Amino acid sequence: MPSYDPNNIFAKILRGELPSYKIYEDDKAIAFLDIMPRAPGHALVLPKAAARNILDIEADDLAHVMKVAQKIAKASVETFGAHGVTIQQFNEGAGGQVLFHLHVHVIPRHDGVPMKPAATHKEKPEVLASQAAKLSAALSA
Repeated sequence: MPSYDPNNIFAKILRGELPSYKIYEDDKAIAFLDIMPRAPGHALVLPKAAARNILDIEADDLAHVMKVAQKIAKASVETFGAHGVTIQQFNEGAGGQVLFHLHVHVIPRHDGVPMKPAATHKEKPEVLASQAAKLSAALSA
């Protein structure tokens, strides 16, 4: 398996070298909105640990990421009036992974509304900022 690249885009976001629409952060994880969302409120949850994917992350770090993903999922349902949530996590190219820092997609869903195709539509910054503010507020409540 290839090694972790500390210059991947998510590592740069974690170091504050690139901006994000952050909605949650603690000592072990961070969550922010996907700039090419498949549905409104599409968030990404990442460990702060340098982990390429599920194949090399420590079990405790993975468990924490999933706890945060659950917290975000519950807040997303409330904030966006969703009927359900899709959780996705990909590993290595053959498994569909494109960015090689472990991340979990939390995608609020509405009955009868299909997800947009992956990486096809970059959302407007003002829309992402508004969604991030609403979701952050729900997570802080």
